[in-house]
Amino acid sequence: MPAFHETLFPLDIALGAAGGPERATEIVTTLTGREERNTRLKHSRRRWDAGYGVTSLAQLQAVVAFFEERRGRLYGFRWRDRLDHASAAPGATVTPLDQALGTGDGARASFPLIKTYGGTHAPYARPIVKPVAGSLRVAVNGVESTAGTHFAVDVTTGLVSFLAGHVPPVGASVSAGFLFDVPVRFDTDFLEVNLSAFEAGAIPRIPVVEIRL
Repeated sequence: MPAFHETLFPLDIALGAAGGPERATEIVTTLTGREERNTRLKHSRRRWDAGYGVTSLAQLQAVVAFFEERRGRLYGFRWRDRLDHASAAPGATVTPLDQALGTGDGARASFPLIKTYGGTHAPYARPIVKPVAGSLRVAVNGVESTAGTHFAVDVTTGLVSFLAGHVPPVGASVSAGFLFDVPVRFDTDFLEVNLSAFEAGAIPRIPVVEIRL
């Protein structure tokens, strides 16, 4: 497993960053003018520039310290996406019915967290591997379960495990609600900082990219 630090990038800076999901689509135009489109990646990959969130010298120094402790691109870390960090719709409260995780068969005890986007043509199920500790709510057949009594969650992998005696029965729907972070790393080993330019209003470039664990 790639080296990873379970620590969150400075939240005040991350919330001002610019970026979003990226896909890898290959497009070939045939002799008839039609397009053949294919994707090389099953999952999207998110990228951000944290420089847009740096507005003070103190924040810039905090980023440098964080960068040095991560040894540049060597260690991954948690990132809070301002646009997309909850199982619920924007502005809505997280509930245990937000996201369907699967259906019980009487034997399966573990369910990975996912967040599904869309639902009409080609819904996309995104793996969630860094839930926020204390935020997870789980339900079986619409009835909320109790953490520590009915289930446990590994906040480093996003795996929900039902405890003995509480495994979902055959046909039972399993759902969950949660807050989550994104596993990322710096996308550079050189953090170029021009202090004079920064004081004049220039935005430093601090690239961050999502990683798969």
